[in-house]
Amino acid sequence: MAGHSKFKNIQFRKGAQDKKRSKLFSKLAREITTAAKLGMADPAMNPRLRTAIQAARAQNMPNDNIDRAIKKSQEAGGDNYEEVRYEGFGVAGVGVIVEALTDNRNRTASEVRSIFSKHGGNLGETGSVSFNFDRVGAIQYDLDKGSADDMLEAAIEAGGDDVETTEEGHTIYCTPDELHQVGKVLEDRFGEASSMQILWRPKLEVPIDEDAGGTLLRMIDALEDSDDVQQVYANFDLSDEVLQKLTAA
Repeated sequence: MAGHSKFKNIQFRKGAQDKKRSKLFSKLAREITTAAKLGMADPAMNPRLRTAIQAARAQNMPNDNIDRAIKKSQEAGGDNYEEVRYEGFGVAGVGVIVEALTDNRNRTASEVRSIFSKHGGNLGETGSVSFNFDRVGAIQYDLDKGSADDMLEAAIEAGGDDVETTEEGHTIYCTPDELHQVGKVLEDRFGEASSMQILWRPKLEVPIDEDAGGTLLRMIDALEDSDDVQQVYANFDLSDEVLQKLTAA
């Protein structure tokens, strides 16, 4: 187990996040509804629903919105969303994974393919990119919840696989199946996590320069702006200085 790694979530400028908050809530609600419909409407009995609710709360989504999303899953004749994963390559050969929830596979595939093409990328076959990523559970805590050593010790005791500590906080990684078990042990010691999710973690990152970085970030931004797209992951390595420059307001 390592105490630190280069992997980090890309943080886009706050202004853009605020502008898209309504769309973000819609995506979170769609995941909550889908999780409740595929499993049970009781989060205590549905790990995916618990994860979706925690992700919504981490974004300060009102409880009324969360409750409405759960109730919507029980409505007769409601929307049925299909889970779809797209894999492709951006500029400089960067691998990109796109997860979507859609009620129209053809529409979503066409939109995603168009976004890739407009930004110098192309879609690949399923498995063409994901083999370069690990599917992991990720539990995040703010820095003030404990030291890096505290987190590492707790993660080992809880059954975690890896810990990353950056200036943005602590991230404890584990297998997806053990996410809620590890999360419960950590919660007993540090309190509720700031987020808990299952994601794709790159095994290796592709170094890119500022020009390629600008193009890639625009593509990711366009993908995230799609109503059907839930998450976007990419295995690129861009210096903090260049990233800050490209994402500055």
